[in-house]
Amino acid sequence: MDHDDEHGTVGYAAPSAVLVHDDVLGDTVRKPATRATPAVHAFLLHLSSVGFRGAPRSFGIDDRGRHVVEYVPGSMSTELGPMTPDELRRLGELVRDLHDAASSFEPPEDAVWGVGIPAPGDDLVCHHDLAPWNLVRDGDRWVFIDWDGAGPGTRLWDLAYVAQAFLPLHAHGDPGVDGTRLRALVDGYGLSTSQRPDLVQQTADQTRAMHDLLVDGARTGTEPWATLHTEGHADHWGPAADYVSRHRADLRAALR
Repeated sequence: MDHDDEHGTVGYAAPSAVLVHDDVLGDTVRKPATRATPAVHAFLLHLSSVGFRGAPRSFGIDDRGRHVVEYVPGSMSTELGPMTPDELRRLGELVRDLHDAASSFEPPEDAVWGVGIPAPGDDLVCHHDLAPWNLVRDGDRWVFIDWDGAGPGTRLWDLAYVAQAFLPLHAHGDPGVDGTRLRALVDGYGLSTSQRPDLVQQTADQTRAMHDLLVDGARTGTEPWATLHTEGHADHWGPAADYVSRHRADLRAALR
């Protein structure tokens, strides 16, 4: 893969990512490989092999030690405003399709992952950062990008993060509005009635864990969490966690 034409950084990807046109592969995104890249590559290959279209194709590691993935044109979901209830239902369907596709994946025996917040289980490999800043939308195709943090997790833990990020849940939210939006997401996913109360609790736990990760990162100097803490992200996640915990009963009632 040395016959390429580099076009500079990619607007919707990590700062270290560059857009490269390859004569064979077409437009690709490349960024430095990590210890987790071989496992992530295997996972993305599996998703493609079972027909899941909500992730970019992965082409391996190039001669410069960069992970090469398909460039997906479109707009970041962050640029399109909050999702409508119909869009949240579609999002729930997409996440369910992802989890169903992931359920048949068998990780390599030597797999190394880069999960930031360990999940309370390891039923399947999850993305762990399904958020508006990682969703590219181009007409009918919606694609989640930035899979570097993928790793073992559970359906509920992954879906809880989706709920927090896409509703979104924040300190000044309206429990009535948020409950309706959460119901649309969960109905789209097809979550069973018995699992719905636990989803709300895991959303509270997930939100608090994200705040704690930022605080710990600032204390230890661990990146990228230390920088994100400096930029004020913990000021969002802490009050958001308080809000979700305070309104658990309201959110559960909306899911009945």
